[in-house]
Amino acid sequence: MTAADMQAWWDNRFVQILVTVIVGLIVQVASRRFIDRIVRRAVRPRYHNNEADEQKREKTLIAVFHTLAGVIIWIVVLIAIMIEMRVNIAGLLTGAGLIGVVASLGAQNIIKDVLAGTFIIMENQYRVGDVVRLSAGLPGGVSGMVEDITVRITKLRDMDGNLHTIANGSAGVVTNMTFQFANVNIDVPVSYDADIELVKKIINQVGIELAGDKTLGHDISEAVQFLREDSFGDSTFVVKAVGKVRAGTQWDVAGEFRKRLLAAFEKHGLSAPYPHIVVRNQPAPRATSRRKH
Repeated sequence: MTAADMQAWWDNRFVQILVTVIVGLIVQVASRRFIDRIVRRAVRPRYHNNEADEQKREKTLIAVFHTLAGVIIWIVVLIAIMIEMRVNIAGLLTGAGLIGVVASLGAQNIIKDVLAGTFIIMENQYRVGDVVRLSAGLPGGVSGMVEDITVRITKLRDMDGNLHTIANGSAGVVTNMTFQFANVNIDVPVSYDADIELVKKIINQVGIELAGDKTLGHDISEAVQFLREDSFGDSTFVVKAVGKVRAGTQWDVAGEFRKRLLAAFEKHGLSAPYPHIVVRNQPAPRATSRRKH
């Protein structure tokens, strides 16, 4: 192939468009690696309580910056292609400006979502992998694990496997159940005839034994212990036990504590309370005889 043929091949408009797209792909791949490296260096371990918090923050920032970088790169690629296609960009921008004035009237919600998403990410309100509840204007809110965050939307996966997509501007009150640490908060119902001092002793003993468990012990920073006599029920007396654990492990620790506590109660002869009604028979009032006049 001669130099003239090479020049003619290069001057082909479609070849240049193809090269532009390939360069865009290469830049995107390179930018992803660069972003990964920069974010991991920027997110210092000393700013987080544990490795899990650090990884969540990294995943969140990496996902957001990947999206932003991809949008910027492909806007530049699109402009380059339009220039190659001899499109009148100045005229297009003028028309787009007029359209933008009209569209801005309906873009308030998008701007609201983007601003809210920016603050969620900057303030570290929740991260990818956190379990959160968003009020979202609903009576019970929406709960689930955060699968993805962008500057506009948040995706939550609930326990049934349903994926909820929520606009960040509608998130409302945010309850993060896996941030830094969590508490195990357990209500223990016992019978009214149970020895409360024995119940307290068993709860504390089970909590200490669980804190020394090889599997769950490293997740427990404060053993589950008896806190107080909490409330009266129709057929039970409720006491409260609390402990402090690593964020995200509270459900596993609470489940294992309940299992061990039930076994300990049975071992010490404390039966599980059950609903019952006490009926007391009152003697019928005696009929008074009327005196004859």
